[in-house]
Amino acid sequence: MPSAGLSPRRAVQLAALLALAVFYTAQLAGALLPNVPVFLTASLAGLALDLYLTHRQPGLLALLGKVRFDVTTRQLLRDMLIVIGLVRIPDVPPDIERPLTLLLLLAYAAHFLCQAVAQLVRRTRTLPVVTRNIDASALRLTDAPSRLLARQPSRRLLRFSIPGTVGLMLSAGLSQQEWGLVGVSCTFLLSLGSAVYLGTWLLPKKRSRSENEVMAWLDKWLAAYKPTVGMYFSGGTTSAYQANMWLSTLAELDGRPLIVLRERFMVQKIDATDVPIVCIPKVAHLMHLEHSTLKVLLHPANSGKTSQVLRIPTLKHAFINHGESDKLSSCNPYAKAYDQVWVAGEAARERYALAEVGVDDKDVVEVGRPQLTPIQHADERAAAAASDYTTVLYAPTWEGWDGNPGNTSVPLAGEHIVAALLADPKVRLLYKPHPMTGSVDPRAGAADQRIRAMITQANVERGAGRRDPQATAELERRTAVLDEATTTAFRASADEMERMKGQGTPQEGNAERVREATEAWEAAYWASFPVSEHQIVTGPRPAIFSCFNQADLLISDVSSVVSDYLSSEKPYAVANTSGMTEEEFRHAFPTVRAGTVLTPDAQQIPALLESVRDAGKDTLVGARKELKTRLLGPSEPPSLARFNAAALKLADETEARNVRVARRTAEIPGQREAEEAAEEAEMEAPGGASDPEDAVTP
Repeated sequence: MPSAGLSPRRAVQLAALLALAVFYTAQLAGALLPNVPVFLTASLAGLALDLYLTHRQPGLLALLGKVRFDVTTRQLLRDMLIVIGLVRIPDVPPDIERPLTLLLLLAYAAHFLCQAVAQLVRRTRTLPVVTRNIDASALRLTDAPSRLLARQPSRRLLRFSIPGTVGLMLSAGLSQQEWGLVGVSCTFLLSLGSAVYLGTWLLPKKRSRSENEVMAWLDKWLAAYKPTVGMYFSGGTTSAYQANMWLSTLAELDGRPLIVLRERFMVQKIDATDVPIVCIPKVAHLMHLEHSTLKVLLHPANSGKTSQVLRIPTLKHAFINHGESDKLSSCNPYAKAYDQVWVAGEAARERYALAEVGVDDKDVVEVGRPQLTPIQHADERAAAAASDYTTVLYAPTWEGWDGNPGNTSVPLAGEHIVAALLADPKVRLLYKPHPMTGSVDPRAGAADQRIRAMITQANVERGAGRRDPQATAELERRTAVLDEATTTAFRASADEMERMKGQGTPQEGNAERVREATEAWEAAYWASFPVSEHQIVTGPRPAIFSCFNQADLLISDVSSVVSDYLSSEKPYAVANTSGMTEEEFRHAFPTVRAGTVLTPDAQQIPALLESVRDAGKDTLVGARKELKTRLLGPSEPPSLARFNAAALKLADETEARNVRVARRTAEIPGQREAEEAAEEAEMEAPGGASDPEDAVTP
């Protein structure tokens, strides 16, 4: 059961709100009474609390902003109360409020001027495209101004207000107007000076190129690079893994690969790769791809913005998905919008046929799963394993959007599964929940937290022992090497233009260095733990395939994790929380047929562990080999070769189509010009599809 009461974070936020109200009330009371000590204490404490909230509680500040009580409003109220206090305190000269009020108004005017200039600078530094792994020196990119000045108006206002507030407090306490005049003057000069300094970014030497110049540069780069096949991706902040799993495959294709993104934040979420990356947020700019040599776009996911790129007639599109499972989501009707649907094996082809979502069988191409190469076969794991412990990977999926209780085992079966595994003294458990667990159903999130607590407590009771200091030091060293190979260090104030400047053409051999650093880090990571210690694996490292290679047994849900793990031919089990009988479950989900089906109470786990430890009791060896071929296709030719051949063939079809269309339009005078004029009119029409907000969500 979740613990009752407030969480520590919520308690801190409520205490801060209460303190904020108390300080404002005390400041008002101290000004009206008047009571100088109360007035001074409340004023300074209120400013200090606001500074704390700005740095430590941004979530609370966002909530206050929604009710129109943002930083500017709070500081303005604080300053108004200070002016009232100066008027009410008897020992303060009676004419002090007029010059101080005027100077205070000038300070606010300077603040808003600085904010206006900062906004203008940010707009001029927002390019129509963002790139990585591309030499953009021709655009004369410059470093960003200070983040405090350009992008943090709340922090800037509070920090610049410190001299003014302190000066006014000294005037109130010492009854001398000079302190207030000096303090507020400093605040005024800080804001005004910042506005002038930021204005230098609008001068020709620092000002960025215009939109037309940047797009002309992109066209020139595309003409020089001559891309042939690209990966198109659009998604939310947690979806980058869907594209990252295809990076190694894309880099191995014949021709010149390209990654096309739509969201600016996604540029930094794509993992280390040498493949050029172009982010094109606006659909009108996206149409520049029509005039490039690009012939094929591969799509690892569906999104509303996918419909926009499908409008480019000179490209052909293949849906490659980000994993295959027996769920209905793997046969989304949106797939019929693509020219082809690339699947791993025969099972997926049959899945589309049975789903009847409008995908013709002739458009389904079996290419295997080329990114599964790092997964070790069962024979390799058996040869490498030297531990007395049976390593079990529990990798449940998330709850999905449709509310089906069978999507994830976490809320109904997760605790039973983990309890049964932890009860076996010879089991080492690796728990790797889906990163979106609990994002839809809070019960799944709560169960996930309880499972983590169970594992932590089990480690305490087991007394797994202290970690080897040398192994820990080696992991730290390998982490530093991997971070250096996969990330680019930026200043805290760097914006996307500065990051684009620093992420030009990658060094030769960078991809190989990243691969070697990753393998060395993974080896150091697993070696840093005692062999008996259970682990909760979260975050992008180690990757799921690395966990596969550590495991003797997988327990999961109906998801692509099962299909991918099957390439190892090691035993696996699938939790059935759908309410179906085992027979119905196996019939509905073919990936389950070579594995053990677990009921929500997980009573099958002891027998399952026994079959893993005694090969003679493993009766599903042949079934796994047969199902592997059905799900993932044959071993020969290799999946990467089949994938590459499919890309080349689709590119040839694109070229043939474009030639045929060019011939037909050339035969009709003015036809091409008329089509271009019609498209331009549609793009410029109010509410036209050129507006990225008009995306159609499947």
